[in-house]
Amino acid sequence: MVKRMLTVLAGALVLTVAGSAGVVSATARRGGHDGPGRHGRTAEPLVIAHRGASAIRPEHTLLAYEAAIGLGADYIEPDLVSTKDGVLVARHENEIGGTTDVAAHPEFADRRTTKTIDGVTITGWFTEDFTLAELRTLRAEERIPDLRPDNTAFDGLAPVPTFDEVVELAKRHGVGVYPETKHPTYFRSIGLPLEEPLLRTLSENGWDGPTAPVFVQSFETGNLKRLRPLTRLRLIQLINATGAPYDLVAAGDPRTYDDLVTPQGLRDIARYADGVGVATTRLIPAGPDGRLLEPTPLVRDAHRRNLLVHTWTVRPENSQLPLDHRAGNPASPVYPRATGDVTGWLERLYGLGVDGVFSDDPGIARAVRDHVSGG
Repeated sequence: MVKRMLTVLAGALVLTVAGSAGVVSATARRGGHDGPGRHGRTAEPLVIAHRGASAIRPEHTLLAYEAAIGLGADYIEPDLVSTKDGVLVARHENEIGGTTDVAAHPEFADRRTTKTIDGVTITGWFTEDFTLAELRTLRAEERIPDLRPDNTAFDGLAPVPTFDEVVELAKRHGVGVYPETKHPTYFRSIGLPLEEPLLRTLSENGWDGPTAPVFVQSFETGNLKRLRPLTRLRLIQLINATGAPYDLVAAGDPRTYDDLVTPQGLRDIARYADGVGVATTRLIPAGPDGRLLEPTPLVRDAHRRNLLVHTWTVRPENSQLPLDHRAGNPASPVYPRATGDVTGWLERLYGLGVDGVFSDDPGIARAVRDHVSGG
């Protein structure tokens, strides 16, 4: 275990140094892939930077995306919401009280309000109530400082990036983008649909075909079905650990995410999407004692229907890892945020034959991927 850990961490260090020096080639970052096959299958699983390198930089900032690229990510993931004037920006949610310094701006105090988003009542500041020019006066902050205290050193340094800026950054460095449409039913209901400006930005950058380095993802089903006749880009149906797609809930459809992973559910998904993005617990569930159980047949079942399987999210902190892969003294006050056996967890997931892994630390995900594959 120690030898393996040292090998993996050494690989991550090489990638970090090389990335920061700007000398990692696009081919090297992609693990020497020859390019995607049908539906994007590659010889090795993709490393997808979850909101950028969010383990070491505030998520959804150019700082986080640049760090992710330097660490060897194949794709960077922006969650997309809309401004009042219809510009797509990268934020985890449209409520920005916890991810920007908006509360410190007295000129926007009257924008604080309460809304119902996907059936949930939320109080705060919302991107759809700000023009892009107004939003650009704010600065990003770490969303979960108790878990990632080191990231707070970067608070106030980065503006909220537009989707155009994220795509430009990705193209400049030879990596792909993996945008998620956040709350698409809600945004369409207020006259700010996400799909049309997303396709427009990608098309203007020459990314509009099945071999473009793009995956478009959504937790809802309806907007992916609307997108299918409009684009040849690869579409990914996200499947949460519990609950149901909000568009189905809003329509009174009783189907849940559990139904989507049945053989019939996967057949239905294959009619409009190229893959599924599933919570790790859908692949390896935990028992009542918190210990991991045997893997489910989901990877096999999805591949039989020619669907990619990408899984999310691998995080390095003990509190974010399965019980089997936590390390250290649970009585320690720093135990929840201390790094656990993330390498072992990644090895287990890669061993299932997944086609991609979302990771908060793409450097570790890349190093373990290359170690497992002998690259």
